[in-house]
Amino acid sequence: MPRFARAFVVLMTALVLGLAPGTASGVTAGRYGGQLVALVDQDSAEPAAARIRVMDPAVADWSRPDAQKWQWSPTVDNGFGDLAVGWGAPSEVKLRRTKSGSYVVLVTDSLGLAGLMTYPGGRRLWGLNLTTQPNLHSAELLPDGNVAIAATRGGFVRIYTASQGPDSATYAEFPLARAHGVQWDPVRRVLWAVGDTTIVALKVGGTAAAPTLTVERTVPLPSPGGHDLTPVLNDPDRLWISTTGFVYEFSKSSNEFVTTRNWADVRSISSTPRGQQVRTFPAPDCATTWCTDTVTFTGPDFVRTLPGAEIYKARVWSPRYL
Repeated sequence: MPRFARAFVVLMTALVLGLAPGTASGVTAGRYGGQLVALVDQDSAEPAAARIRVMDPAVADWSRPDAQKWQWSPTVDNGFGDLAVGWGAPSEVKLRRTKSGSYVVLVTDSLGLAGLMTYPGGRRLWGLNLTTQPNLHSAELLPDGNVAIAATRGGFVRIYTASQGPDSATYAEFPLARAHGVQWDPVRRVLWAVGDTTIVALKVGGTAAAPTLTVERTVPLPSPGGHDLTPVLNDPDRLWISTTGFVYEFSKSSNEFVTTRNWADVRSISSTPRGQQVRTFPAPDCATTWCTDTVTFTGPDFVRTLPGAEIYKARVWSPRYL
């Protein structure tokens, strides 16, 4: 199904059901435990049509309107209209839960937009647009409400003071070559970050209004091209790390890479609390060298395809850090 036709069907279904864009049907807090999968769906021909899509793997045909449970893109109505110029190549999406118990979503875009919004309302809580286009690649919510950002071209990890207001642009920075991923560790109270050749644990100090970043430990990657970084949700001691040629499980307690899989070009890997893996890697017939229309599931094994999509990352839709 062509992209515009698919989008029209989804929109008409939402209107029939009485839903506004950015809302969900049949999605309750109990479903945030890993049954759904969020897609970073780019659009190289029409960047403004790029979307975050939350999909249900229980629906075998992802072209069916009921397979999509939520979608989001920056608009005037949701408070991101002034930042939409930095949208067109979304690179990350994560679900998190705040100390107050509310759900929020983090997004980044390679063109410069970084945002934190309510879920499922999709309303802006914080956002900015880095017009220098440092290729934002990942984001993470910290316990104090601030937001960590990783940028590949910029070569940095930053903590932005999102807790200080919806437009706050103050930040602390740590240089990390080709920084690709960030992940908060609530047990060790560190921010893990992966770069081209290392994974680092960063201590977040200072205050919410004036944070600091210092290195607690650095571990060399077994192979270059560090890319994705996510928790192994069925083992709180481990992290998934993908590089150009491999996927590893890293033990935080032993500082060792304890498993190796010969999976090349894995752009995203995450897992459910029951251990099922969810992966994306480029498809040869996709519009760019990094996208696909298919998400691969392992344990149990199956694939789900969204015709016409340009998926970069797929994320297990869970707010858990560990």
